[in-house]
Amino acid sequence: MANKIRVGILFGGRSSEHEVSLVSAASIIDALDSEKYSVFPIGITPDGRWLSAQNAIALLKEKSSVDNLPEHLILPDPRKQGLVEINNMGVSEIQNIDVVFPVMHGTFGEDGTVQGLLELANVPYVGAGVLGSAVGMDKMIQKQVLEAAKIRVAQGLAFLSSEFQEDQKKIVTRIEEELQYPCFVKPSNTGSSIGISKAHDRKELIDAIALAGQYDRKIIVEKSIEKAREIECGVIGNDKPAASVLGEIIPSNEFYDYDAKYVDGKSTSVIPADIPKWAVRKIQYIACKAFKVLDCSGMARVDFLVQGNGSKIFLNEINTIPGFTSISMFPKLWEASGLSYSDLLDKVIQLAIERHRAKSLLKTTYTPKKDWYKE
Repeated sequence: MANKIRVGILFGGRSSEHEVSLVSAASIIDALDSEKYSVFPIGITPDGRWLSAQNAIALLKEKSSVDNLPEHLILPDPRKQGLVEINNMGVSEIQNIDVVFPVMHGTFGEDGTVQGLLELANVPYVGAGVLGSAVGMDKMIQKQVLEAAKIRVAQGLAFLSSEFQEDQKKIVTRIEEELQYPCFVKPSNTGSSIGISKAHDRKELIDAIALAGQYDRKIIVEKSIEKAREIECGVIGNDKPAASVLGEIIPSNEFYDYDAKYVDGKSTSVIPADIPKWAVRKIQYIACKAFKVLDCSGMARVDFLVQGNGSKIFLNEINTIPGFTSISMFPKLWEASGLSYSDLLDKVIQLAIERHRAKSLLKTTYTPKKDWYKE
């Protein structure tokens, strides 16, 4: 095929979800149709070094030294639109990229930082833009925006680690009075359930806050929605998003923590979820509404807590770069909806190109009536 789409797969990074990113990226690279795409793996080490090599995933998985390899960067220069090599001979442009697929879960990847770089570079990219990524990443800001849109979420409150250190008693008392036990304690900006704990008493609460404070300076505490089912919905699209069938997670632990997701292999999923059709339609509607309210694009996985068969539906969180591993719910939900893994990748890449094409029609300059600024 003469005109293959050049796709940069961006993975790894300075994130507590670094390892999850590597597995997602490997799955995507394996599934992309070699007849349609030329793939450029772009790995970022845990300390932030960029490299592009066909074995980049293996190098990062094995924690191999990459100090002697040239760095490959995407520069915030719209004239470049590709990978630039930096070595001991200087700087040289090596390859144009048609579209970037960020597969970077968590901080410095899913939070709008990489998206901002790609906007400056004027390179199309898969997934939400700067605003949608940033709001989707910060659980408390996300909660406030969803509440303003009259989408039900679990009651919660947020505070800074420094505020807790200054007046621990005041914050603990407020949590106990407003939320009570059990409650969930989370870093406001992480994913994969890293740093999340369920607290059943004051000691567990204080320990949970200390743990969450290791991952973010802002901590969120939420009222536990007891006897809730964990229901997930995939969404793809730009201006007109569409929802997948629903799936239910049955975690192996008390809640769906990191070990239950990736390590012990004992959690199970039910696709499609066994809930009434009216509840399915309502959840799908809320998922698409939240997608638009939070200014998402391309793709997202929306997680819900559902009591009974849908008597109460709480939106738990939205993930703007959902997992793409072989066991991840997002591709499994779309497969059950009739979209294969490879077709799903085709779709989100095309959505990225379409969004970039639409944005390129917007004006970025303005010509005043006179050159007043020169006077």
